[in-house]
Amino acid sequence: MKNKANYHILVGVLAGLLIGLYIKFNPLANGSDSILYIAELVADIFVSSLKMILIPVIFFSISVGIANLSSHKQSSKIWVLTFLFFFISMALAIILGLGSMNLFQPGRGMSLSIFSEQLNNFHQASINLNLFTKQFFGSFFVNPLKAMAEGNILGVITFSMLVGFAIARGGKEFVEVKKILNGLLGVTMKIVSWIVHFSPYGVSALIIKLVTQQSPDLFLTLSKFIMVIIGMTLFHGIVVLPLLLYFFTKINLVALWQGAREAMVTAFATSSSSATIPVTLSAVEKNLKVKPDIARFVIPIGATMNMDGTALYEASAALFVANLSGIDLEIGQQLIIFCTAMIGAIGAPGIPSAGMVTMAMVLQSVGLPLEALAILLPIDRLLDTFRTAVNVEGDIVVSLIVQKLIRNN
Repeated sequence: MKNKANYHILVGVLAGLLIGLYIKFNPLANGSDSILYIAELVADIFVSSLKMILIPVIFFSISVGIANLSSHKQSSKIWVLTFLFFFISMALAIILGLGSMNLFQPGRGMSLSIFSEQLNNFHQASINLNLFTKQFFGSFFVNPLKAMAEGNILGVITFSMLVGFAIARGGKEFVEVKKILNGLLGVTMKIVSWIVHFSPYGVSALIIKLVTQQSPDLFLTLSKFIMVIIGMTLFHGIVVLPLLLYFFTKINLVALWQGAREAMVTAFATSSSSATIPVTLSAVEKNLKVKPDIARFVIPIGATMNMDGTALYEASAALFVANLSGIDLEIGQQLIIFCTAMIGAIGAPGIPSAGMVTMAMVLQSVGLPLEALAILLPIDRLLDTFRTAVNVEGDIVVSLIVQKLIRNN
């Protein structure tokens, strides 16, 4: 069943790519408009179904996971290991991004004047570190119903964790509540399995939209930057994370890919690590055999707080903008970028192009022009697909490492 589902998703990706390219180069061909309409409809249904189930999955999985985890004799160690490896994986990603940009220096010698049209039509409200920090922590403690209605993931996670702790601390008093939540989680995961079966069609439709809607002109102008970002993101996903995983668990890249493929492909197509949570949980628990208590704690929190691809991109993009502006950033300034990219990646919602929201903070931290975001926006959607896949891979890797280290103790 697992291999069959992976095969169907792969076929969907290839079909979407081929159909998208055909329409791109033959926009007036018979049936092109109808195909695009159907693709947009299917893509919207797929993404909407993921959004529909997202909040229930986060709430039930975290609350039940913590309720079970808190009774685990090594629960405190699971918490420490999870956040430790979140930090390690993102730190490695940022170092890789900064190192590659210092080495290849894309943007060096180019002039901002070639983007004058974008810059003249773009206005970005500035946000400083203090304001971002206040907004970030303020989003934790909000009305839970409002957070669920507005898709405030941090607010939902906070409330879910409090419910889980309350159930765990209540002991026998809340046994029935725990049973009800377990049952509701089971119902939710059943719905997730239906969405997973529909995913090959949804992914194919999303690929068609991506290919047909992107203009090649700006990609040619910024080709070196795009290639460096994609190359380093893939290097982190294919080399760094698998090496980290193999060092602690002896699980190799092939086994990781076979187990996590459907989650990573869905992340690539949706550009949303949060929307991919249902598929990621299914892959981690069923294919990679991570215990539900660990998976349902690591994956939902990781989708918001563990953003390897986003961290790498934000640090790299800051140096790219510096190159375009003719500004040489010193080691101290790059350390500031390291810290703000880490905070920005943690604070970025797991939705398409969310990293652009916190990109302004990273740029401003070292005095780079915020208007340069206009240069990044047109290519962000393409790059977002790669970094989101790596974001999800990082969550999966951390869940496997945590399980292995807990088993050894």
